[in-house]
Amino acid sequence: MSNKKNEDLEMRPREELGERDPFIGKGASHRRAPSNVAVGNAFSKLDNTPGASILAYCLASISMTVVNKYVVSGSEWNLHFFYLVIQSIVCVGAIMVCKQAGMIKNLAPFDTGKARRWFPISVLLVGMIYTGNKALQFLSVPVYTIFKNLTIIVIAYGEVLWFGGSVSPMSLLAFGLMVLSSVVAAWADIQAAINGIGHTGDSTAALSTLNAGYAWMSLNVFCTSSYVLGMRKVIKKMNFKDWDTMFYNNLLTIPVLVVCSLIAEDWSSDNLARNFPIESRNSLLIGMIYSGFGAIFISYCSAWCIRVTSSTTYSMVGALNKLPVAVSGLVFFDAPITFGSVSAIFIGFVSGIVYSWAKVRQSMKSSSLLPTTQPAMSASSQSHKDAANS
Repeated sequence: MSNKKNEDLEMRPREELGERDPFIGKGASHRRAPSNVAVGNAFSKLDNTPGASILAYCLASISMTVVNKYVVSGSEWNLHFFYLVIQSIVCVGAIMVCKQAGMIKNLAPFDTGKARRWFPISVLLVGMIYTGNKALQFLSVPVYTIFKNLTIIVIAYGEVLWFGGSVSPMSLLAFGLMVLSSVVAAWADIQAAINGIGHTGDSTAALSTLNAGYAWMSLNVFCTSSYVLGMRKVIKKMNFKDWDTMFYNNLLTIPVLVVCSLIAEDWSSDNLARNFPIESRNSLLIGMIYSGFGAIFISYCSAWCIRVTSSTTYSMVGALNKLPVAVSGLVFFDAPITFGSVSAIFIGFVSGIVYSWAKVRQSMKSSSLLPTTQPAMSASSQSHKDAANS
């Protein structure tokens, strides 16, 4: 092949080669360079586009919720701990592969001392994710999304009690709207169950399912608030960056989840066959694996959105994103579409916007004051600040 190439060069007229004949190969590479530069510039432009980051964050959040609902929505599904084991293993494996490939450069080596101090936070994370999956199994995606807003209220007052935070009048208005949307959602769901809309079986069984979902949702609100407030208290001492938090969370939860799965879940062949029916086995396994990658996608897209926009824009996007997440439950699953359910989604959507705007005004007010005192920060803001300072 090299001889053929040399013959072709020798057959060319001398005037075509000109004085650059000895460097013809180098000249060819230079001619290809502009296309590579153009591709690099396109990726760089996309990487700094606010709209792309916002769209990516919304798609990652919606896909994660939809996939989780799909996996746990089977009538016979009862392997929640096993599902979380798969999620954590895939997430840790993906992080390690990205680190070896040089895509993640700020992941610190594993520290046994830090692992011992972070372990209680990982246990709280197990409680948060497990109760969330159980609630999602019994509730529709819109109702689940609306009730998640109640976590904001508990965290806000937890910050008031333990971190000296404050609640503005506009935040109180948002909290009132959140409670109202939850009440309307519960009322609409119960009415739909009584009337047989969007539920299979008799109304008694449907109401029993909803009651179980509300019970698990209440536990999830408590576990999520405990995790967020506990993480805020510990993360400053740990000097963790974002990837460190995700790595330790998933790595430390694996042994806990494995033990819980072996003790509390039925590993008989009959139960495995019920949880993984032949007709949907492959899609379930793909969904379980994707959920592990989905956690990384959401983390990356969150950081991307904050980097190319601002924390304020990210907060507003998080509030606005609840609408498409709730609507996705109506589109992909057999969630009842009634006047009450649509009203609850709209009220919850408005409450998120009001709360985000309240936090923006509070931040602007704090920045306009003389820095004689340290203003109270939300748990999420404090976590981002600690990560940035590390």
